[in-house]
Amino acid sequence: MPIPSALITLLLGMALVLAGLWVGYNVSMLPIDASSNAPVYDALFKVLFSIGTVLFLGIVGVLIFSLVRFRRRSGDSSDGAAIEGNLPLEIVWTAIPAVVVLFVGIYSYDIYERMGGMTPLNDHGSMHTSQPAGDHHHHGGAHGSKQAVLASSSSAPATAEDQEPGRVWAGIGANTDEEETLTVDVTAMQFAFIFHYPEGNIISGELHIPADRPVSLNMEARDVIHAFWVPQFRLKQDVIPGQPTLLSFTATRPGTYPIVCAELCGPYHGGMRSSVVVHEPADFDAWLSKNTPPVPATVASSGSTPTA
Repeated sequence: MPIPSALITLLLGMALVLAGLWVGYNVSMLPIDASSNAPVYDALFKVLFSIGTVLFLGIVGVLIFSLVRFRRRSGDSSDGAAIEGNLPLEIVWTAIPAVVVLFVGIYSYDIYERMGGMTPLNDHGSMHTSQPAGDHHHHGGAHGSKQAVLASSSSAPATAEDQEPGRVWAGIGANTDEEETLTVDVTAMQFAFIFHYPEGNIISGELHIPADRPVSLNMEARDVIHAFWVPQFRLKQDVIPGQPTLLSFTATRPGTYPIVCAELCGPYHGGMRSSVVVHEPADFDAWLSKNTPPVPATVASSGSTPTA
C-alpha cells in the first residue's frame, strides 16, 4: 500500500522542525556573552536561527527533489503538464510566513523591552556635559592626539540640545539604583571614542568598567552619525549629532572586548576602534584611584586684617 502524500509531508515537516531546533540550540555562532543583556538577546537569536534553518533546509530540499524528480528525460522533447491553481497550497504558503513574521515581530519587541529599549529615557538624571579638556586628567600617552582633538571640539559653540542637558533622544535605559550606577560620558568623533569619568575627572581613550555594576553611558556625536557596538555585550547604539543618547548595561565577565563603530562615518571608519576593559570591582577601584588627579592645593588665607 502506498504511503499517503499528506503523511509524508507531515513527517518531513516534523523532521525539518526538529532539525531546525537542534541546530538553533546546539550550534553557536555568537561570541562569548559578557553582559546581562546577552542571554536575553541570545534567546531571540536561537529562535531566529532555528526558523532560518528550517526555511533553508526546506527550500533547498524541495529544490533538489524537483531537480531530480522532474528533470527532462533523455529523448523526451514534449512540454510539461500545464498545472495551475492550487488554492490550499497558496493559503498554506501565505499563512505560514505571515504567522512566522508576526511571531518574530512580537517576540523581538518583547526582547527589546526587556533589554530596556522602551524605558522612558527622560526619567533618568540630567546628562553630564563635557568639561573643557584642559581641566581633565589625561590617561595614557597613546591617546594624546585624541585628547587634543577633544580639547578643540569642546570649545565649539553650544547647540540647543547642549543647553537642555536633561533631554535624552534615544538609547537603551535600565531601571537601576542611581547611587550604584557608574556614569561615563562618551564622545564619538572622527575617528575615535573618548570616555570621560565625572566621578574621577578622568579622560581615557578606552572604556574601563567594573563587572556586575550598572553602567550608564551618556553619549554624543561631535560630527557625523557613529555607532557604539560591543559584540560580546550584544549592544549596538547609534549616536547622532545633536541628540544625546543613553546606553545602560551591566558587564558580567571580566576581560577586554573590542568597541567598534558600526556606522560608516568617513574614510577611516574601519580604524575607529577602541576597547572596553571589564575589571573585577577591586581592580576597577584601584584603576580609578590611580588615574584620578590629585586635588590641587589651595593657598591658605591669612587670618590677620591688613593694615594701611
